[in-house]
Amino acid sequence: MQKKLRTAQKIFLGILVAAILLVGAFLLYVSDYYHAAVDLQERAMFSDIRVLDTNDALIVDPGNTKTALVFYPGGKVDHRAYEPLALRIAQAGILCIVPKMPFNLAVFGINRAERFLASHPEIEHWYVGGHSLGGSMAASFAAKHADQLKGLILLASYTTVDISSLPLSVVSITGSNDTVLSREAYEKYKTNLPKGYTELVLQGGIHAGFASYGVQKGDGIATLSAAEQQAAAAQAIAEFCLTR
Repeated sequence: MQKKLRTAQKIFLGILVAAILLVGAFLLYVSDYYHAAVDLQERAMFSDIRVLDTNDALIVDPGNTKTALVFYPGGKVDHRAYEPLALRIAQAGILCIVPKMPFNLAVFGINRAERFLASHPEIEHWYVGGHSLGGSMAASFAAKHADQLKGLILLASYTTVDISSLPLSVVSITGSNDTVLSREAYEKYKTNLPKGYTELVLQGGIHAGFASYGVQKGDGIATLSAAEQQAAAAQAIAEFCLTR
C-alpha cells in the first residue's frame, strides 16, 4: 500500500513539475513582445482627434461618426503600436478601436470586439480587422457575427475560417517586401474569402510597417517608410469603409 502511495506521489510530483515548467515557459514567451514606439510629435499632428488609452483599448475618436473599426493587433505586439495607423484612419472620420489583448495575443481575445459593439449604439456601420495573427482572429470573430458587421480588413493576414458564403466585404492589404507572412498559407486560404474581395499590395512595404514597433525578426527590407505604409493602408481602409 505504501509503495503504491509513494508511486502516486511521484507521479503527482512529476505532473506538478511539468505544469510549473510549462507555465514558466509560457510566461517567458509572452513576456518578450514588441513594444510600441509612438512618436508624440506625430500625435500632435492629429490634435483634432481624441486619443483615449484605457485599461482595455486604445480608442481613437474623430467624433460625430457612424462608422467604426475594431482592429486586432498582431501577435506579441503592444496594441498601442497601432496608434499612428489608427490616427490616420480616424482622420477620415472613422472611430478606431484597438483592443488590448491578453498576453498580447489575439487568440486569447477573439471576442473582444463584442464589448465595443455593445457600448457604442450610435455606430451604424461596424468593421473588424487586424494585423497578422490579429487579422486571422478578427476573421474568426466576423464568421460568427456577420449579421452585425459590414466588412473585414486583413493586413498581412489571412483567414483559416471559411467566410466565403457570408455577406461581408473584405479587403486584404499586404506589403510586397514582407517576409514574415507565409505566402504559401496566404495563397492557400484565399478560397476562404468571399468572391469580389479587394486585394492591395503596397510596393516596398513590410510586415512591421503597418504599425510602429521597430524591426520584426525575419522581416524584409522596406523601401517605404513606416509612415508612408501606414498612410497608404489607412487611405485604402478609409475608402473601403466609407464606400461600401
